[in-house]
Amino acid sequence: MKNQPPVYVGFGMLTPVAIMVVEQLPEHNTGALVKEVNEFVFDDAAIIACLLRQWELPTGMIGTAVGDDPRGHILAQQLKEWGVQGEVRHSREISTPWEVDVSDETGARTYFWERAPQVLNTLDAADLSLLEGTGLLYVDWYDGDHILRAMDHARNLGVPVFLNFEHGHADPELLERYGGRATICQAVTDAAQRGDVPPLEVAQKLLKTGVQTALITMAGEGCLVVQGQEVVRVHAPAVHAVDGCGAGATFSAGFIYGYLKGWNLESSARFATAAASLKVTRPGLQMFPINKINALAASLPVERPAVANQPGH
Repeated sequence: MKNQPPVYVGFGMLTPVAIMVVEQLPEHNTGALVKEVNEFVFDDAAIIACLLRQWELPTGMIGTAVGDDPRGHILAQQLKEWGVQGEVRHSREISTPWEVDVSDETGARTYFWERAPQVLNTLDAADLSLLEGTGLLYVDWYDGDHILRAMDHARNLGVPVFLNFEHGHADPELLERYGGRATICQAVTDAAQRGDVPPLEVAQKLLKTGVQTALITMAGEGCLVVQGQEVVRVHAPAVHAVDGCGAGATFSAGFIYGYLKGWNLESSARFATAAASLKVTRPGLQMFPINKINALAASLPVERPAVANQPGH
């Protein structure tokens, strides 16, 4: 049976990852007992492709080349087993990068990653034909200007672009270069997610670049989403966090799921917040079923702040 065309296409780095769960990080030059290890495919674009497959949406991935080595071939096989469409290119000129994430029970994660320029440069030769007819392109700001070609091609095709901008909006040059090319933009208030910058201020800054929907995540505090004159504040539930790795990508996947299903802004924001909240309660990136996420989503407190002088589009 032929695959359905992907409704989601991720563009970015492909990296095998080992996620290790510990009770707490050890002091320098000491160790800690690892409670559990999960292996997956990173970065966020690939995570989301795999998460959406668990909710039975057809997805694709346009990624960096990987090495013609055991790690690279295992990664390609993992994506194939998940049903993620797209060619994984192998090169003898590079080694497959590697990432190790350590999650502790405060909900924090400490990560060690490789991002060699010669690997990222392979994005510039990636085939973009998978974008034709898809419902959404996802890119990460930390892949640098390599994402611009894909963003521009998607816009020319009339494909909406989802940009994960994190705290990159603090750089005015990046804000102008990336923000104006995005349809939906997910960001955090500041690098440490302490809320030093008011979330509505960040959302308004994104909207002024031409972004249509701004998603501001606030870790355990939930999110603020703004679209035109509509402002929705969703509060996250109190949960016992054991693994915060992939929480941001799970939020993205949740919102994208609602968006592709044609849900309204509040329903998508509720689902995204509930999915991310449930994700941190157990190690790894196995998703909870949709009915369980929807049950939690329906219980979340929501506010609709009245804000004057919203930027128009």
